[in-house]
Amino acid sequence: MREGFNADYEIWSKGAAGPVTAIDLAVDKMLKERLRAARPDFGWLSEETADNAERLSKQRVFVVDPIDGTRAFIKKKPDFVTALAIVEDGRAVVGVVYNPITEELYEAVDGHGATLNGAALRVSETAAVEGSRMIGAEDLFRNPRWPTPWPAMEITQKNAVAYRMALIATGAHDAMVALGWKSEWDIAAATVIVREAGGRVSDPWNGEITFNNPDPRAPGVVASGPRLHPSLIERVKIAPHPSTFPERPS
Repeated sequence: MREGFNADYEIWSKGAAGPVTAIDLAVDKMLKERLRAARPDFGWLSEETADNAERLSKQRVFVVDPIDGTRAFIKKKPDFVTALAIVEDGRAVVGVVYNPITEELYEAVDGHGATLNGAALRVSETAAVEGSRMIGAEDLFRNPRWPTPWPAMEITQKNAVAYRMALIATGAHDAMVALGWKSEWDIAAATVIVREAGGRVSDPWNGEITFNNPDPRAPGVVASGPRLHPSLIERVKIAPHPSTFPERPS
């Protein structure tokens, strides 16, 4: 990924799923070869590998996004990461999120805390939405269809969902909200990291997000510290479920 960041490479379109590059595919191939060789009994779910129902019969599954934030990668913006998770019986239990340009390595194991480059992480104690440090699309919060307008917040935009969530675990940002379908590989690894940093991750209706589902998507994600999370859910729970929207053509 570092070598390809400032190099020329092939780019294809996956339609509604966005672009994919030769670097995405090379990273996926390398990770699949190494991880499955180490744990041949694990299932495999990756954005860049054709899905196989065999994973549904596995107790443990690797859930991988070779490059989360491919658009940022193409634009030469260092806002992309590799996201690796181990899911056990539907629960994400190991998470690694790595930015190879900034050298940020986020790691977490269920019950053992979360770290950034070896230093322990803790989410913020912010409780008020007003003035909070939010990561998300600014036009989402400015949409006039919200019955109660969002208060003034410090809004930061990042392309990669996994990166947004990992940043919440540091406490430097208070929350992230992403509505609409989100793929399991975008959120599994960072879910462990936020949870082990003391935070809360749910769908927009405060439901638990499970993994290794036949349809590997979640209907949105909200991640924050535990004090702020209820206020966020109170605001976003009026959003329609994405299953009510027509599927975009691929």
